[in-house]
Amino acid sequence: MSELNPRSGKISHPNGLYTLFATEMWERFSYYGMRALLTLYLTAELIDGGFGLGREAALEIYAIFTGMVYLTPILGGWVADRFLGKRKTVYIGGLVMAVGQFLLASSAFLYSSTDPVSRMNLFNFGLGMLILGNGFFKPNISTIVGDFYDNNDPRKDSAFNIFYMGINLGAILGPFIAGGLGENVQWGWGYFAAGVGMLISVLWLKFREPTLEHNGLPPNTPADKMVLDGKDWRDIFLYAIGLILTTLLVVYVWGFIPDNVTSIIIPIGFIGLILALAFVIFKGTSGGDEWSRMVVIVVLAFFNIVFWAGFEQAGGTMNLFAKENTNRLIGSWEIPATWFQNVNPIAILIFAPIFSVLWLKLDKLRLNPRTPIKFALGMFFGALAFWIMAMAANKAAGGHLVSPLWLVVVYVILTLGELMLSPIGLSMITKLAPVKLVSVVMGLWMASFAAGNYFAGVLESILHSMNDKYGMGLELYPFISMTMLGTGLIILLLSPFLNKAMKGIH
Repeated sequence: MSELNPRSGKISHPNGLYTLFATEMWERFSYYGMRALLTLYLTAELIDGGFGLGREAALEIYAIFTGMVYLTPILGGWVADRFLGKRKTVYIGGLVMAVGQFLLASSAFLYSSTDPVSRMNLFNFGLGMLILGNGFFKPNISTIVGDFYDNNDPRKDSAFNIFYMGINLGAILGPFIAGGLGENVQWGWGYFAAGVGMLISVLWLKFREPTLEHNGLPPNTPADKMVLDGKDWRDIFLYAIGLILTTLLVVYVWGFIPDNVTSIIIPIGFIGLILALAFVIFKGTSGGDEWSRMVVIVVLAFFNIVFWAGFEQAGGTMNLFAKENTNRLIGSWEIPATWFQNVNPIAILIFAPIFSVLWLKLDKLRLNPRTPIKFALGMFFGALAFWIMAMAANKAAGGHLVSPLWLVVVYVILTLGELMLSPIGLSMITKLAPVKLVSVVMGLWMASFAAGNYFAGVLESILHSMNDKYGMGLELYPFISMTMLGTGLIILLLSPFLNKAMKGIH
């Protein structure tokens, strides 16, 4: 498990961590490049190659997509645990997502020769592929990282911070390259670049597969086997084709269902998946310690929703704020709105190494905060960020353009909060979840992101409806700020009970 550096004599991370680092980096390049363009592409006028949707309709699509993209990991985690193993499932997800990105590119390239309805069907097909592919890819690559370390290995949090740096390096390059191409050249070239990035992710993992050792292979694989063989790759391609055909069928049938019915199907489907997940966890969890730790996971997953409902305003309302309310001129050159999405990952690359070293130093001094305290601190940073964002929105009222520094400061403070929650949460799942259920429980963790992402897209509309109906006067950014502050205080109060329930896991 541990590797000794012969020159320094110090324990270092295994080579497989850096293989997974680069694989995830290129996948995140693909995802964040696409996400940076999504609401801008949907709201762009038809003459400019977009769809000409209104703000509320575009944010609703953003909500459904970003919510579902974190919900399908429940399925991907279950398939990996029960049938295919993590590694094959990651390959399947990567190939399906690459096809999805190229379909989005096609919907943009065909804007002058295809009617808007057909283009939207093609676009929805691509989004569906990204949703399913991400579900197979995302939970399993994270849990392979955890497989390299024992539960109480102090390097584990450090490893996930390194892995998180790969995520955010990709999140910088995606909006910078794919976002810049899409916004300034043609929407289709942005999505095409995202598709190429996804293919690089898959090819890199294949090239570097021996460094993963035995981790992530299918159940009952011989101990001397390190890489997938021809039979495994046959299964990968068959599953990928099956997912593509399933998505095509769902999109085709979905087009015949009335809107009032589809609005009911989504929450019913979410509840059904959660119940199925609860059943799998119930059947697979045994003993007082496992159940106690599972309670901690569920409680923190619930609070995780609050943070991401705020944080994911970045790709929705804050992306539109950059486009419509921010002075982006430097001389005669205008900064692309998508480039503001880079502030968060750049801040992560700056602060993640600091946090990684900080946790190890504090651990040696026996001052490393327990996981619930880190979650509370993350909420407090989020509350501060949206208090500042509320001031920026007030200054922009009436059509005024505000300094880009407002968004920069908000993104940096949100990043500090994110570093208290996201990598720590990934590490927590691999420590607390029963070994045979770790991918499924990672799916549960991703489901909390799903709920947060969905609320991020619809929260503005919900508050407007409440204001119209009850005259409450609720504004988006102050509401998020106060909700995060209250949630952080609740976590602090619960932290002694949560620490005890972790049963010796830090």
